[in-house]
Formats: sequence, C-alpha cells, structure tokens
Amino acid sequence: MNATLLIELLTEELPPKALPRLAASFAETIGDELKKMQFVAADAAATVYASPRRLAVTLPQVLSVQPEQHIVRKGPALSAGMKGGEPTPALMGFARSCGVEVAELTTLHDGKQDVYAWQTVKAGQSLAEVLSGIVAMALKKLPAPKLMRWGDSEHQFVRPVHGLVMLHGDAVVDGEVLGLTSGRDTLGHRFLCNAPVPLPDADTYARVMFERGRVVASFAARRELIHHRLTEAAAQQGATIAASDALFDEVAALVEWPVVLEAGFDAEFLQVPQECLILTMQQNQKYFPLLDATGKLKNRFLLVSNLEASDSSAIVGGNERVLRARLSDAKFFYQQDQKARLESRLPRLADVVYHNKIGSQWQRIERLQVIAGAIAGRLGADAALAERAAQLAKADLVSDMVGEFPELQGIMGMYYAELDGEHPEVSAAIEGHYHPRFAGDSLPQGPVATAVSLADKLETLVGIWGIGLVPSGDKDPFALRRAALGVLRMLLAHPLDLRDLLRLTADAFPPGLLAAEAVDEVFGFCQERLKNYLAGEYRGDEIDAVLALAPSAISDVPAVLAAVAEFKRLPEAATLAAANKRVKNLLKKTSGDNGEVDPALLQHDAEQALLAALEALSPTVEALFAAHDFAAALAALSSLKEPVDAFFDGVMVMDEDMAIRRNRLALLTRLATLFNRVADISLLAE
Repeated sequence: MNATLLIELLTEELPPKALPRLAASFAETIGDELKKMQFVAADAAATVYASPRRLAVTLPQVLSVQPEQHIVRKGPALSAGMKGGEPTPALMGFARSCGVEVAELTTLHDGKQDVYAWQTVKAGQSLAEVLSGIVAMALKKLPAPKLMRWGDSEHQFVRPVHGLVMLHGDAVVDGEVLGLTSGRDTLGHRFLCNAPVPLPDADTYARVMFERGRVVASFAARRELIHHRLTEAAAQQGATIAASDALFDEVAALVEWPVVLEAGFDAEFLQVPQECLILTMQQNQKYFPLLDATGKLKNRFLLVSNLEASDSSAIVGGNERVLRARLSDAKFFYQQDQKARLESRLPRLADVVYHNKIGSQWQRIERLQVIAGAIAGRLGADAALAERAAQLAKADLVSDMVGEFPELQGIMGMYYAELDGEHPEVSAAIEGHYHPRFAGDSLPQGPVATAVSLADKLETLVGIWGIGLVPSGDKDPFALRRAALGVLRMLLAHPLDLRDLLRLTADAFPPGLLAAEAVDEVFGFCQERLKNYLAGEYRGDEIDAVLALAPSAISDVPAVLAAVAEFKRLPEAATLAAANKRVKNLLKKTSGDNGEVDPALLQHDAEQALLAALEALSPTVEALFAAHDFAAALAALSSLKEPVDAFFDGVMVMDEDMAIRRNRLALLTRLATLFNRVADISLLAE
C-alpha cells in the first residue's frame, strides 16, 4: 500500500534564526533517503512544517514496503574464470564473495565480453525497518548551532525532545529515535491547548494542529498570515510597516499562534533619531514600527503575540513598559553623545586598532583624508569638504549610541555632524560613505559622499590586500569582495580611472608597508569581480572580449559591451573575429616586438592593400574611440573584411625570408592593435 507519511519531532523552543534551515534540512534528508530507497517517487514533493517547538514533514504516496531489488554482480571474464576445466582462484573468490557455489553462477555479456555473474532478487524492506534510521540520519545532518544533553539522557540534540510522531496514513510506524518511541500523540500550543493532540492520520496533520492544537504548523503559512495581519493593521492606522524580511522570518519562528496587537510609546521619544528607535524596536523587542505617509516614525507600533486573550490590555501594557525602558536607554545615549562635539572624539580613535600591521583608526583617517581629497578633485567636487567628511567619518565609532548599536555607525555620525553645524555635504557624506553596504544597496549621493566612500573602500582593499590578507575560497574576513563590488558600482557611474585610484591609494600608505605588487593584484581582483557582476546581464564571450583589454575606465564598460553586441550582429563580424583569432595565434609564435612595417618589403598586392586600408582607417577609429563612440568604431572595422580575406588567401605570413616574415608579422601586429582598440574581437570567434 502507499499513503502519506508524517514525521514530527516535538522539542523545546528551537533557535528562531536557525528554524527555517533546520526544517528544510530535516525534510530534504528524509525525502532524499526515501527516494534513494524507492519508497517514494523521485519527483515526490515534501511538505515542510516548522514551528518554535516542532520539526515536521509529510511525503505523499509513500510505500509501506520497498520494491524488490534485482541484484546483479559481475565477476571475471569466462576466459579468466576457467583453466583446464577447473575454476580459477579468481572465480572461486568471486563466488565466495556472493555467498554461493561456482555452479550457481550465471553468465552474461557486459557490453565488451562474456563474464560470470550472480543474479538474485532481494525482497524489499518494510518502512518500519528503515524509518527510524532515516530520521536519526536527518537529525545528525541538521545544521544545528550547538548540541545539548538533557536530564540523565545520553542523547544529544539542539534542544530537549519530548515526542516523536511517525504515521503512515492512519497507522503508526513503530520506531525509536533519540530515546523516544514513535506514536500518534503530539502537543499543541503551550498555553492555548491543555491536552495531548492525537493525530488520526498523516493527511490531516495541518488541519488538526490548527483546529485542536491551536498551532499554525507551516512556517510559510504562518509567516504569510503574520505579514497579512500586520499589513492590514498598519493600513487601519494609515501607516506602513518598517520591517525587513529577516524580522518577519524571526517572528514567524517565535510564535505558533500569531495574534497582532497595537501599542504605543510616549511621543517625547520621537526627539531621538528615528533610526535608533526603529532599530531598538526591531532588534531588541521584535516589534514592527509604523511609519506615516512621509516615512516619519509614529509613536505607535505593532507586536505579534503568541497568546490569544479576550482582554489583551495586560499583554500590550507589559510590552509598552519593556519598550519604554529600551527607548529611555536610547534617549540617554543620544543626550550623552550630544555633550561632546564629533570632532572632539577623534583623539580616542588613536586607541582603536584598525589592524596591527596598518595602525589605528586615527592613522587610517589620515589616509582617508588624503585619498578622499584627491578623488574629490578628480570628480570636480570640493576637496576640502571631502577631507573634512573623511576626517569625521569614523568619529561616531566611539559614541555611546554606536557602542550600543553598531548598526547605526554613519547614521549617528550624520546626526551629530548636523547638530555640530557641519556643512550639509559633510554630514551626508558621513552616512553615505558606508554605501553601498550590500548588493543592491543605494550608492552614495553627491560627489563628496562618493569621494569618501571610494576612499574608504579603496583603502580597505589596497591596505588589507597589501599586507597579504587575500580572500581565499569562502573566507573573506575583511569583506574585500564587497568592497571591490562597491568600488566598481560607483566607478560605473563616474568617469574615474581604477588603476589611477589604486595607485593614489597605495601612495597614501607609508613606503614599504604594502607589497610592491598590491596595486596590480587588486586591479586584477577587481576585474574578476566586474566579470561576475556583469555576468547576469551580458553574454560571456562579450564580457571576455571587453575585459581582455583590462579596462581601467570602468564607466566605459557598459557602452563597450553594447557596442560589441551590436558588432556581433554585423554580417562581417564572424569572419573578422575568426581572422583576428588567426592573427592572435600567429603572433603568439613570435618573440614579441616585430618592429614597424616597411612598405618596401611588401611584395604582394594583398599585403599592400591591407596596409593602405589600415592607414586609411586608423585615424577614423582613433577619433571615434576618443569620442567614446565605441559602436561606430567597431562598425568601421567591418570595412577591413575584404582586404583581410585577400591577405590570408594570397599571402604566406611565415615566409622563409626572415625579413619578409617579420614585416608581415609587423603588419598583423598593426592589424591586431587596431582590431583590439575597443575589445579583443578574437574572443567572439566560435
């Protein structure tokens, strides 16, 4: 028979941030093992359940008995199995390994030759024989943060376990896991369900848990319910919710029966920057702040309770009291920080170690000022403002508020700079220089903020790389990949030269501190990051063709990529790409410098025609390239198809006369140089 299989492990409260991963891993391992053993179809879809106190999974159409297994073992070839009419040691050993006599073996053709074989049919195992082992394996494979023991048990799990349900249809599958015997009874909500909940069958698990256990068993369904109820409650207030996906996930992992309640706090706390209040509500209390239509924080918030009560005033009041204490702390830190100007905190940064080989945060600030000022000049911005912003950019690291909430670095610096009367561009740059903080984050706004942000990320890249702390595999403790991506995203928006910026950054460090090759290596690292960044939008051969020239003007790259894509659509493109690949291969065989083309040594009409075409076309291509009209520059190259074809049809490049050979190679070098002015066209050849 086949029926739905249910497995549920009842525990104490599981780690909320790990719950989705634990549930997914649990279901995946059980599903994979049952499929491997053919208890369920390969395309069967598991339904994952997870709540604070349970991991569960159901699988449809699971067999009660595994199908028969046809076992075929191949042995030695017939020619090697018998010698003089007697079985060889190899054949006898094979028979022993199969547990049979030689006479019981059969023969078959293995595709190459006839061999001895043993064939048998093994009866399938029952689900009850294997299920406990599969569940135990799934638990061992869980990405559990830490394991513990409880009571006098020797068993280990991430939290104490209290129950095991294994149902196949309406029948209990007998087994034992972590010292627990399987059954059909589970527990519902810790406070809203007072009696054990017997599960009649696997198919009605979610419904019975909802109706009798007061548990929304599905994590996804519970999260969606929470989101819907919060959005609905916020709309009634004419507000929107300030919350990340991570907060929705965490709250869904903390409650089994979500009840949305509204509460408030004293309006006087709104004098504190709203980022502080929002962070304290979200991070410490898992509350959902409310924003008005202008994005300003209201003194109301929503909370998700795990209790349903006829009178929720006690729940609301208790949460308001807890939040009042939290907000009072934030207000105190904010008021204390205002007693000292941001600039007065700078000397304390001399005691904050940035890296023992590079120095303190104060020494880093001195470098950031130099780098930011130079970049601002290249952007046409006020260098003095950029240097001032760089000087103050890290000062809030030693403030009380950032000490309590590190996530507010930059944000608090901006507010304190505003209170100190700093120039608005300086204040904005203090916050903006951390952008982009992650993939998809906004770029810093304005040239001053851009200059400081570039300085910050370039100083990290060059400095950390230069002392030998290079990313390896998935290890990148100083987030150099993220810094490189941030630099590239800004350079795509601003006409700056990457190699120039890396050199001026390296020059800001004391002589001899960084490895001599740091600039070149970081440049190559950035090129690789750029390739990965572009991969989702452009074709691989087009990216390779453009990045093969190691462009340093990153802002030109999108236009060049578009030009290459347009060039590929020309009817001459395939032939020219193939010809350029041939040129590239020929030039690889030479020692390097082939000198200048000597017209007097051009003996063939085709090579004379090619030189004439190159001389006529070069000024046009160079002018178009200088004007950044890359598409037109590549299109102009299409006129070379006929002279290039004629050259390869009628000219022997590797002539026996070395002078003629070098001259023809020099001509091809000139051709390749013009071809590769925009991109390496040879890489477009199929």
